Parts: sequence; structure tokens; C-alpha cells
Amino acid sequence: MHTENSIVIRAPLEKIFQTTANLLLWPSVLPHYRWVRVLKSGEDGLVVKMAARRGWLPIQWTSRFKVDGDARELHFQHLKAFTRGMNVKWTYTPTQDGVQVQISHELDRGSAFGRWFAKRVLGEMFVSPIATKTLASFKEYLEADVS
Repeated sequence: MHTENSIVIRAPLEKIFQTTANLLLWPSVLPHYRWVRVLKSGEDGLVVKMAARRGWLPIQWTSRFKVDGDARELHFQHLKAFTRGMNVKWTYTPTQDGVQVQISHELDRGSAFGRWFAKRVLGEMFVSPIATKTLASFKEYLEADVS
């Protein structure tokens, strides 16, 4: 499964990057996020448990989270359950209209059923709609806050 969601945000690159990299801020900025808990902190990043809603349905997942400040990227690796092994990368590309923020999700499954489930259920029903809402909510928050 491969998904890409992106949006252009009209705010300074550094402000966008710092805001989106602050996971503990997410539940107060993103209306569909319920909570973020840090389970472990170390040299290799954080292990976090995150909870959101897809419509009325509550979901949660556990990920390793790393910030690459030099490359201006955020990385998540899902560690458990249905999304185990999914890699997520946030990238930030300055454009003349603002900063294009893109979220890419990759999940490889070996069986035909596993590939179908990853694409049709996880990708189309959960990953893409949640990523789209996350980007739109960050855009609204950051553009309202531009001074």
C-alpha cells in the first residue's frame, strides 16, 4: 500500500515544521485526535501511542517517531496490530504559494489478501481520510496563526 496526501500551507516553513513535529500539541490542534502518549524516549526517537477518530470510530496505534531536523522530515514506524510495519514520512517543500506538506504511507504485505486489505481497508478507509483531515486541520491552525 502506498498513499500520499499533501496540502499547501501559507506560513513560514520553520513554524510549520516545529508545530507538526510537536506531537503533544496534536490533540489540542487537531479535532479528530483524542490523545498522544509518550511510552518511551531514547536516542532512536520516541515510542508513542496515538488515538484519533475516523468519523465516529475511535482508533489507536503505536509508533516509533523520529524528527530529522536537517532533512526537515518526520518519520513514524508503526509497531503493532494491523498497521505494524507501516512507514510514514512527512516532507516539507517550499513553493511560491507556501509550503507543500506531504504525508506518505508505505505498507508492504506479502499475500494477495494482505495487499488488498492494506490498500482497500487501511489505506482507503483509514489512512488517507485521516491524513487528509490532519493536513487540513494543520493548515487552518497555522494560517490563522500567521502574523
